Order: sequence, then C-alpha cells, then structure tokens
Amino acid sequence: MSGRGPAALCLAAALAALLPAVCARRGQDLHCGACRALVDELEWEIAQVDPRKTIQMGSFRINPDGSQSVVEVPYARSEAHLTELLERVCEKMKEYGEKVDPSTHRKSYVRVISHDGTKMDLSGVKIDGDVASSLKFACESIAEEYEDELIEFLSHEADNVKDRLCSKRTDLCDHALHIPHDEL
Repeated sequence: MSGRGPAALCLAAALAALLPAVCARRGQDLHCGACRALVDELEWEIAQVDPRKTIQMGSFRINPDGSQSVVEVPYARSEAHLTELLERVCEKMKEYGEKVDPSTHRKSYVRVISHDGTKMDLSGVKIDGDVASSLKFACESIAEEYEDELIEFLSHEADNVKDRLCSKRTDLCDHALHIPHDEL
C-alpha cells in the first residue's frame, strides 16, 4: 500500500501539469471553430444577396459645380451590409454541434441544421445548449475584436478567407498552420 503513494502522487502531479494544456487546447479549438463557423455563415449570407442589388456610397454633399460624389457599390459586400450581418450572425451558432476527431481528440464545430433543409449526417456530433452557448460567446468575442479584419476580408471576394483570417491574421487557428492545406 505504501508503494503506491509516491506513484499516485507522481501521477497526480503529471495530470495537474497537463490540465492547463488540455484546457488551453479546448479553448483554442472553440475559438478556432467559432472563427471558421463565423466566416462560413457570413459567406453564406453574402451569397444570398442578389448580386444586382447596390447601395450608394460616398458623400451626399453637393460640390460647387452642382455634382455629387456618390458611387453605387454591390450591397452584398458593402460595409453597411457586413456590419449589419456581424450584429446578428452569432445567433446562428445555435445551429452547430461539436464533433471530436477520434485520432487527434481535437474538437471542431459543424452545422447540425442545413441551410437548404437537406438531411445531414450527425453521427458523432454532440448537440447541446452548453456547446451552442460557448460557441455563440466565442463568436461574439471574435466578431467584436476582429470586426475591421472581417469587413476588410469580406468586402472583397477572396479565396480561402477562413484560413487567411482564422489562421494567419488572427492566430485563432494557429494549430491549423501545421495541417497541410491546399493554400494558406
């Protein structure tokens, strides 16, 4: 019995040393997943807008020659539309669940309700209020902290916004930089 005391103490110390790393990884998985889901939702919302819809931008002041410096820009990627989307997009996080990769034990977040009503494979996906609440809170934090970057990236049609924003610009998914991607 006395021989197990030091071994149990060593095991407890080892577990205590690992706990902050596990919690940090869990937080990183959550923030990375929230960033990627946020970009997915914003890109989907942008795609739903009629490409012919425009908004007037510029100064409505009349110049000395009687003209105005007003230009029409596509509404979908306008700053006004993107700002409006950022106000409400995190509500969509309640439509996500948590999936754990069996080999790496990393958590990712996947849509559990499709945009178009098609049936989805939800095997291995944890759906509960705590996951949705944590994801929504992380999404709101990211949307607030990185609002300028999100608008900058999404105001122009670009490739790989998720990887460029969530991995390179913000480091929210810095572990993803070690995963092979087609283009980062």
